[in-house]
Amino acid sequence: MYFAISMLVALFMGAAVIVVRMKAQNYPTNVKKIVLPPIFMSTGALMYIFPYFRLTPLEILEAVVVGMFFSLFLIYTSNFVVQNNQIFMKRSKLFPLILISLLIIRSVMKFYLSSTIHPGELAGMFFLLAFSMIVPWRIAMYLKFKKLEKSLISQKK
Repeated sequence: MYFAISMLVALFMGAAVIVVRMKAQNYPTNVKKIVLPPIFMSTGALMYIFPYFRLTPLEILEAVVVGMFFSLFLIYTSNFVVQNNQIFMKRSKLFPLILISLLIIRSVMKFYLSSTIHPGELAGMFFLLAFSMIVPWRIAMYLKFKKLEKSLISQKK
């Protein structure tokens, strides 16, 4: 029952992320839109105050490495384009497919690992995995954005 509910929540959240991302591509982006999501997400690390969610050093390493690996796919599919002297996210047909694939992989991993890892530790690992995926992705987006912004400013001069 727990697994079924968590799968439904994950599917709903994945669909919501895809919809939000597709709508965001219709509006110009800025530094705040790139930097704020990981900052807001970082408050979730307060879960580690409670022993129920704490991780061993090996679990931390595993979560961070897998998250950083997954971030490569998001970095690859996140690019910007200039339209009317404004910077927009470039539409990527692969992005929804990659998000769905990552969701499926995450769900399979969760199902497999739930039989060997305590639920609190597993929640802590998946939060850290997601955070380790989002931070490098957003850093890469920020660097790409600033580079494009700099070239846009130099063109105006």
